[in-house]
This record gives sequence, C-alpha cells and structure tokens, in this order.
Amino acid sequence: MKVVLLAGGVGGARFTRGLRDLGRAEDLGLDLTVVVNTGDDLWLDALRVCPDLDTVMYTLGGVIGEQGWGRADESSRVTAELHAYGLGWDWFTLGDLDLGTHLARTELLRSGLPLSAVTARLCERWRPGATLLPMSDDEVETWVEVEADGDVTTIHFEEWWVRHRAALPARRFVQRGVAGARPAPGVLEAVAEADLVLLPPSNPVVSIGTILGVPGIRDAVRGAAAPVVGVSPIIGGAPVRGMADACLTAIGVETAARTVAEHYGARSAGGMLDGWLVDDTDAADVHAIREAGIEARALPLLMSDPAATAAIARAALDLGRELAASRTRR
Repeated sequence: MKVVLLAGGVGGARFTRGLRDLGRAEDLGLDLTVVVNTGDDLWLDALRVCPDLDTVMYTLGGVIGEQGWGRADESSRVTAELHAYGLGWDWFTLGDLDLGTHLARTELLRSGLPLSAVTARLCERWRPGATLLPMSDDEVETWVEVEADGDVTTIHFEEWWVRHRAALPARRFVQRGVAGARPAPGVLEAVAEADLVLLPPSNPVVSIGTILGVPGIRDAVRGAAAPVVGVSPIIGGAPVRGMADACLTAIGVETAARTVAEHYGARSAGGMLDGWLVDDTDAADVHAIREAGIEARALPLLMSDPAATAAIARAALDLGRELAASRTRR
C-alpha cells in the first residue's frame, strides 16, 4: 500500500513514526513517502538549515531530542562560540550534533546537488523507513508581516515562531519564492501513484499550506485517484502543539477541528479532503463536517504514547480503505 503524507515538523513526524511502526508490527506492507515542508528553511551562520526535514529525519531515525526537535544528547558549545562573536541569533540555538547535519547539507548543496538528492544522502545514515522528499528543490522561505511598536515589518517565520512565540499578531504570511518553485522530483509521481494521501496533524497554514502552495502540488492532490484523509491538529478549540491558532487567526479561520476541515475543503467541491479525523471532544462537529461533504470520524487524537499514535494511524488507514472501497462500489 503506497501512502503519501504531507508533513510539517513535530506532529507530522510523530504521526509518520506511528504509522511506520504500525505497518512494521502488523506487516502491512506500507510504502511511505513523506513530502516535507521546507518553508521554515533559512540560511544561518552560512549554513542551510531545514527544520522540518531534520525533525522528520531525526524522529524516524530514532535520534530526536526530547523537546521534539534537534538531536538527543546535544551540547551547544559551537553556537555559544558564535554568539560570543556576535554572530547568529542568540534565541536560536543549533546543537553541536545538529550542526554536523547542517554542515553536511550545505557542503552537498554547494557541490551542486539539489536538496532532494542531499536529503536522500543524509537519510542513508538514519534509515527512516520512508522516502523523505522536500516539497521543492527551490528555496522557499516563509516570512511573517507583523506590527511592532507602531511599525509594520516582515520577519522570518522562525523569528516569529521561536523568538516571539507567535505573540506578535501576524498580519499575513509571505512565502518568498513559492510562486516560482517546482515540486521536487518524485513528489507529483508519488501522489499520482498513491493508494492513500494523508494530511497528518501538522500546521494547516504554514506547514501543509506551504506545501500545497507549490504550483502543481495542490492540483495533484485534488486530482489523485487515492482518497485524501486528514487528522485534525486542533482538539477542543486549541492546537495539539505549537501556536497554530495564531496562524489560523491571521488568515481568518476559527481555531476548531470543523473550521480547519472546511478550510481544506471537500474534494467533491474542489477542495482537498475526502475524510477527516477529529478528537472525541469534537465529536459534535462530525455531522457538520459530513454535511460539508467530508466523511468524519471521532476518536482520541492525542499522540500521548506509541500505542495511542498507532491507534490514530490505524484509524486513518481504515478510513482511507473505506473511502476507497466506496469509490469502487460507485
């Protein structure tokens, strides 16, 4: 079964790990391809940093830090030295082990390899059990227009997210380079050949939304022969992790499982979704989501441990199979 996931950072990585482990435990024969957001990428200290790609790679490789990003058992001596020289961002720490990845990526990029080939090279070490593809080999960076002290300015997404904790109200998001970006090799082919397309509980605006902003990817998902099933990143009116509520507010979408489903839209009406999983606390929204043309199920969605995550992954697979069977009967 070929499964394609469009994923951001921590939520997407943990869901993918649960799906991979479920497939291995039950010998499901899952062939996983993860199309990863690169809108959070940036140049820092002359290095190309790809936060979401690294979070997915480290998580699937079993070396993710306890905080959900970076490497486990890290130190930060190099970053401390750079800060002592007045370089870098003193609120953005790159661990020494993590820096090894950024150095390797930058050297390989400067040798002429595209990001997709570099990612495949890095994954040879970690053997993630899935094919990791950047959404594009072209540089795309998300910037945030904010108002501070009466002045309107634009800052990199990581500064807004990490330094300001999304506390500065965002006026809008600017994806620099996205209009001219092309899907990375293999992305469109993977979607076209998929038996199931999944939208994990990643940020719908700046993670999955950025992936869908690359010309060609949204149309590929809409036109896929496979069912498209999403997992709500919102439980009981609040994000499971991070500050997705601040992102949704910036684009005028209420922070609720139902409204995020409506934001993606039903494929039957030109949107993205065939199915949507919501948490039990949002079970009252199931009827309205179905009325919008999206089949919905309610179940516990907190990825509190491997067993809970596996149950969510199984529910997504089951819903996908039901939707595929329904299409076949029609």
